[in-house]
Amino acid sequence: MGLPRIFPFFEQCSIGIRKSMEKKELLELEYQCIQECAPWCVSECPVHVDVRGMCAAMRTGDFASGTKIFRRFVPFPGIISRICDQPCRGICKRREAGSAIAIRSLERAALTWAPGPGQKPAVLPRKDKRAAVIGAGLSGLTAAFDLAKKGWQLVVFEAANKLGGSVWNYPEHELPREIIDRDFEVLHQLDVEFRFLKTAGLDFSIDDVLNDFDAVYLGSGNPSSAPPGPALTPEGVLTVDPVTFETEQAGVFAGGGLIRGEQNPSPIRSISDGRRAAISIDRFLQRVSLSASRDNEGRYDTRLYTNIEGIEPRAEVVPADPSLGYSAEEAAEEAGRCLQCECMECVKVCEYLAAFKGYPKSYLRQVYNNLSIVAGQRHANKLINSCSICGLCQEVCPENLHMGMVIKAARQTMVKQGKMPPSAHEFALLDMDYSNSERCALTRHQPGTEISTFLFFPGCQLTASSPKNTARTYSLLMERLTGGVGLMLRCCGAPADWAGRQEAFAGVPADFEAQWQAMGRPEVITACSTCHSVFKANLPHVPIQSLWEVLAGLDLPPTSGTAVPVVVHDPCTSRHEAGIQSSVRTILANMGCEIHELPLSRERTECCGYGGLMSFANKELADKVVERRISESPDLYLAYCAICRYQFRSMGKPTWHLLDVIFGDGDLETAAQKGPDYSQRRRNREHLKASLLKELWHEEMTLQQGDESVKLSVPDDVRDVMQDRLILIEDLQKVIGWAEETGFKLVSSRSGRFLAHHTVANVTYWVEYYPSDEGFTVHNAYSHRMKIREELKQ
Repeated sequence: MGLPRIFPFFEQCSIGIRKSMEKKELLELEYQCIQECAPWCVSECPVHVDVRGMCAAMRTGDFASGTKIFRRFVPFPGIISRICDQPCRGICKRREAGSAIAIRSLERAALTWAPGPGQKPAVLPRKDKRAAVIGAGLSGLTAAFDLAKKGWQLVVFEAANKLGGSVWNYPEHELPREIIDRDFEVLHQLDVEFRFLKTAGLDFSIDDVLNDFDAVYLGSGNPSSAPPGPALTPEGVLTVDPVTFETEQAGVFAGGGLIRGEQNPSPIRSISDGRRAAISIDRFLQRVSLSASRDNEGRYDTRLYTNIEGIEPRAEVVPADPSLGYSAEEAAEEAGRCLQCECMECVKVCEYLAAFKGYPKSYLRQVYNNLSIVAGQRHANKLINSCSICGLCQEVCPENLHMGMVIKAARQTMVKQGKMPPSAHEFALLDMDYSNSERCALTRHQPGTEISTFLFFPGCQLTASSPKNTARTYSLLMERLTGGVGLMLRCCGAPADWAGRQEAFAGVPADFEAQWQAMGRPEVITACSTCHSVFKANLPHVPIQSLWEVLAGLDLPPTSGTAVPVVVHDPCTSRHEAGIQSSVRTILANMGCEIHELPLSRERTECCGYGGLMSFANKELADKVVERRISESPDLYLAYCAICRYQFRSMGKPTWHLLDVIFGDGDLETAAQKGPDYSQRRRNREHLKASLLKELWHEEMTLQQGDESVKLSVPDDVRDVMQDRLILIEDLQKVIGWAEETGFKLVSSRSGRFLAHHTVANVTYWVEYYPSDEGFTVHNAYSHRMKIREELKQ
């Protein structure tokens, strides 16, 4: 059935097709990732001081960087670090675990411990238009500062004989006068002209200013500075556009106390008003849109989510001498209380998302660019092919973003484009084909019946890893269920689905459905959660239930030796199957097991590293996934997915399969026993079919023995290497047989061993071997998914 059509820009990503729509859809996906959303302190601050960045620098004692960040957002840092009204503190996330960060005190400390003037502002070339600022308070001076940097000619009119307006009303112990003078010195560096003792409405009229200047900013709190007309409210407040700060008169802008009606306006909001008005004036003078792209100016709401669960409450650091402010050590300690708010919920729980050193929004861009490449190297192939597509990211994401579905769609697109390298998933796809071949596939009614009420579908992984338990389970079902229990041995097609091979996958459910119809449309019983999810998604009309739901309702025979603590691992494909998860725990409880849960289980369970074919595309990453999972508890694990158990035991974690417990094999030796390698797994499937045909239906099947003329002795350590490198015994037989027949081989003068290579399909195998009494001993083997050109063989 393929993916839901929620990612059409991936499905139609050929160059030149629907480019504008593709971009829109990409942005919609990116919007779901909130990692880049501003922290609360930044969104609440009218000028968006990067408090998080400041604290990150200062917690390490890097006050110079902290100061540099602060100066980037505030034109008059010394003043604001003393009198800012700190709206950010009221929304600081740290309040939920202690008290809000002392942000103003940290700003002061940054300037204290990184002394020296800031860099001279960069100024654009001088322009020929002039702007007037009426009122030299924080609002007006900020507008002058920003416009002067843009190169506009500035004249500031001020009724008093000095700059600053209401800042001089603060007591000197709060705001020393030398700090005021030092901060305003930058305006002289910008060649701003000041006209003191000039009162609007008394010494000059607004009309006069409008005649002499191209734009005007009203930053005075005096209503007499307002332009004539009906713009003033009865309270003496001037009405302006809330986005552009333009008054009803074109070219006249206003901010500060004049538009707020405040006797003591917020210092930081006054600076914000001046800055936002300066943006509008700059645009007005350039004759461009005043309102375009004005999102998130001033305070705004942020969508960021930060989980504070487990965060230790810590109180605000109190300086030893409040009059001097923080010492360097105290400032670093207080900055260290900052939570460095971010989301990263998916990255925290997903080894895959963490491995590529980013987060979904950055990965979406990489995927999009990768699919858009016509020629050249595709740098995101490994990113695209390494995801387990397990869906845990969606479970923990506050915005419900499912990176797995994006990755799956990207794989499908690469396959359609002919750009998917075969090396990533070829081995798993060939193994799927083998499972569905005549050598392993089998469909039969229960012996002695001609109709099946039920159909047992164990899946390819259980038959490969534990043919004994497969046979015992089928016998139990035949014994306890009435109406006939048929059997179907084959693969559900999940490898092709995960690999994005839609055409190859489509045929697998179709073949299953045809045989299911021929069996009389029985109710399917799956032992594998992956099979269950594949059939449920692609064949919704087929009645299906899990083996564990069936067994939980049966009175199972008592077992011995299993009443020990077990840690249940839920397979990722059971994520949304609460009934399956509960049935497993019911079975264990009925058998007297003490059940322990992993930190992430049920709907938030972690993948074992096999899902999405991660183990084949990125073995190193898959091993890290397994290591992470098995380190979460020292106790014995219990899995009810054959491949999960196989993954854990391959890394040394004692793990039972639930069927081990049910059939009385729940001992430590079984839990620690290493699973079969890929060659043995293939033989297990074939031998299971042969043994069941013979024992139940009295049919003989000839087993394929491989190349009997090439008998191999393979030490265990070499088998481990072969397992990691996806090499089968029959592959080595072909290489050695070909080398011995053609004589095309190298010999080591030191060891006398032979080295041969041979290409089978897309894979070139290399084998180091030596003849022995009973055939050949293999000393090493490796492979690569490419062909050696014929001319290089000469």
